[in-house]
Amino acid sequence: MPVESLFVAAEGRELPAVQALAARVLAAGSRVYDLGPGIMERVADTVTPQPVCAVLGLLDRPLAEVAAARQGGRLVVVCADVRDPGNLGAVIRSAAAAGATGIVCCEGTVDPFNPKVVRASAGTLFQLPLAQGGPAAAALGELREAGCRLVATTARGGTDYDRADLGGDVALVFGNEASGLPDDLVELVDECVTIPMREGAESLNVAMTATVLCFEIARRRRLS
Repeated sequence: MPVESLFVAAEGRELPAVQALAARVLAAGSRVYDLGPGIMERVADTVTPQPVCAVLGLLDRPLAEVAAARQGGRLVVVCADVRDPGNLGAVIRSAAAAGATGIVCCEGTVDPFNPKVVRASAGTLFQLPLAQGGPAAAALGELREAGCRLVATTARGGTDYDRADLGGDVALVFGNEASGLPDDLVELVDECVTIPMREGAESLNVAMTATVLCFEIARRRRLS
């Protein structure tokens, strides 16, 4: 992860963990800046910021690289028009915890390097290969050509997720929080799956849905 510079708040200078981090950054040839009292609160976008912040190089990868990674056990999570940064960060966090091999953020999805996404991902954004995949239809086509089976989620009418074919190389496709996947994208996938819910429940949050399905795939792979 290319750290261009590190900024340390006045109250963080004596913390051993911050000192160790600053030493690593300096040893790597990057710069460390000490901030005066109250500066971090003015430049950070949180009310009570951490005592350090950093400027990092962008980490997105070409879609072809994410699509081709680790054939034979791929789990690629595709976000098409997921607009809430908290949702996207939570999706990335769950995907990483479940062993996903890559994330694809298609056109219309919130910037994955938005500070709120980074915080909601709890740092896992920097652990997974991530591609910003342009139009969703083109990204799905490239994933299929790379050998991934395309599985989308729908609130109603799909195969129950516990009976769906989720083996092999899979790309899980998640749509917009309010409207889901548009019909033209649904037509491109191999299967739609549904998480059964009690009568009267409208739908699950997209991050909750991603968590259930990613860990279902992880569970099956542990047992295989």
